[in-house]
Amino acid sequence: MGQHPSLPPLVIMGVSGTGKTVLGAQVAQALDRRFVDADDLHSAANKQKMHSGTPLTDEDRIPWLDSVAAEAVRAPAPVIACSALKRSYRDLLRKAAPDLIFIHLAGPREVIAAHLAGRSHEFMSPDLLDSQLATLEPLDDEEAHAIVDVDHPIPEVLHAILEAVDHLTS
Repeated sequence: MGQHPSLPPLVIMGVSGTGKTVLGAQVAQALDRRFVDADDLHSAANKQKMHSGTPLTDEDRIPWLDSVAAEAVRAPAPVIACSALKRSYRDLLRKAAPDLIFIHLAGPREVIAAHLAGRSHEFMSPDLLDSQLATLEPLDDEEAHAIVDVDHPIPEVLHAILEAVDHLTS
């Protein structure tokens, strides 16, 4: 696909277990962009809460989202793996980077739960899946976005993401 100098920042978003980090890194490589895993920007206190199975509050998330927004506006435009589950979170990110594009990785609960069961994560407890699904607010027409189904092999999902980015930026 090659480098796109005018490509806006991308957020690969969704609940835990959808493949944000793996796919985000692959998208960044395909587009010759830097990759940011928003999980790395969480405070130690946030990581401890999630590890214990306690959902984060909006107050817990605001400093983290501010850090994600700061990354979104750094050049060159990055590919960021970030849950961005609520509209208010995405609005905060779009306030900093108005041209931000969201790629929502979505799929059936059973598929996502199977992904979570097949991996270990530094701090994200699989017990938080239902809370994340309950928190997830759908994207709307004001948010530049595409929804990509994760119930396929990784290479197919990557291809669908890259096609969506091409469509959204052409």
